[in-house]
Amino acid sequence: MVRMMQGYTRVLDKISDCVGIVSMYLIFLMVAVLLLDAVTRNVLDIPLHWCIEFAQFTLAAYYFMGGPKTLKDGEHVRMDLLYEKLSWRGKHRLDLIMSLCLLFYLGVLLWGSVSSLEYAIKTGERRFSMWNPSMIPIKALMVGCIILMVLQTISEMFKHVLALRGKTTEGTA
Repeated sequence: MVRMMQGYTRVLDKISDCVGIVSMYLIFLMVAVLLLDAVTRNVLDIPLHWCIEFAQFTLAAYYFMGGPKTLKDGEHVRMDLLYEKLSWRGKHRLDLIMSLCLLFYLGVLLWGSVSSLEYAIKTGERRFSMWNPSMIPIKALMVGCIILMVLQTISEMFKHVLALRGKTTEGTA
């Protein structure tokens, strides 16, 4: 069981790192699109109606895709008033409890996002705007990233269980 947990955490950490790196580069894409919009609108006097919405979708993708890596690296927001006063074991136990709460939240979020994706597919949902983009790709990405976030949360739980047992994720004690 320990080896399975260690293997799972290694694989999920690598996947989260890869998705996180792709997410980092989305900022450059968003900046490029916004620059294109500024130049075409203000210099060339040719407004491109899709630029702002595309930048919004890119920012949403950035947030969705960055979540698992942020969780993996422990760079999320934490209330440290009581946490810092806990023992090493206490911190791992509290993190396990918080991970269960996070799993519940992500489960509800996943349920809603799958429902929203199903609706978008059935109705061919489009954003009501001049560009009129389909909502299916961003909603599908949202579902995929929430699933990855659930899997990464399970990985974090395994790390805490392994730590409480005196094991590491690399397979050594």
